Amino acid sequence: MSALPAAARIREVGPRDGFQNEPEVIATADKIRLIKMLAAAGLKRLEVTSFVRADVIPQLADGPDVLRGIELPNDVAVTVLIPNERGFDNALELREHFSEINCFMSASESHNRANVNRSVEESLRAIERVIARAREESLRAEGVISVSFGCPYEGYVAPERVFAIARRLVQAGAAEIAFGDTTGMANPLQVREFFERARQALGDQVELTAHFHNTRGQGLANVYAALEAGCSSFESSFGELGGCPVPAGATGNVATEDVVSMLHEMGVQTGIDLPALLAVSRAVRELLGRPLGSHTLIAGPVDWHPNA
Repeated sequence: MSALPAAARIREVGPRDGFQNEPEVIATADKIRLIKMLAAAGLKRLEVTSFVRADVIPQLADGPDVLRGIELPNDVAVTVLIPNERGFDNALELREHFSEINCFMSASESHNRANVNRSVEESLRAIERVIARAREESLRAEGVISVSFGCPYEGYVAPERVFAIARRLVQAGAAEIAFGDTTGMANPLQVREFFERARQALGDQVELTAHFHNTRGQGLANVYAALEAGCSSFESSFGELGGCPVPAGATGNVATEDVVSMLHEMGVQTGIDLPALLAVSRAVRELLGRPLGSHTLIAGPVDWHPNA
């Protein structure tokens, strides 16, 4: 077994990716309260909203108000999702409230068409322009490649295709590439081999990030496989909020508290206060008024383990 990294970085995506895909529209004041609680729990990377049109995603129509209201410590990196150049123009009006942008596209033509009604090449060119402009504004850019491990329409996605897209994004100036298992199709063996090859394909200068969904119950196993391959950066959602509406019945992103609990039990440090994080998930569970998919939220953390 490969030695695991001593520490891992986690970007909490619940306030954007999670809230966006929940049926409820959460009140602005509640979003601000939950985001502040996440920061207080030790999460240093928070994706808080997007600049997608309000009529497309009404759950995030209050993004500007959320950004103005959170007032987080300087050591917390705030990320916003940018769908296109118009979204970037709108985001720049609030430039002082965030430090990172996230641009996304899909690895398969079918999913990209279904998601943003563009070809892969059209999305790539648009993202390259946005990243170039972000660099001019001294903003750190992350490129997110959805369905990197399999597409619900096309099935298998060749890693070489994903890496070719990633190279273009890195050449445009992306400091980080996140590979999304958007519909939970990945398995641990595939993930380990993928990240070993990704590092070889993209070099050591770019941060490689894993974004797993728990659709088929393999989310944590895939996190572990990525760790074995040397990946130490992850995206997850508190309470296992959100997810992709395809396929039907899909669960959400892998739960942040489940990831943190597993990492801590294996001696991988995150800087996150797990009991405080669980308090945030309990708060959003109470707010939504229904059970959530997080296992640690239900069972509680292990308070003794041999590897910590």
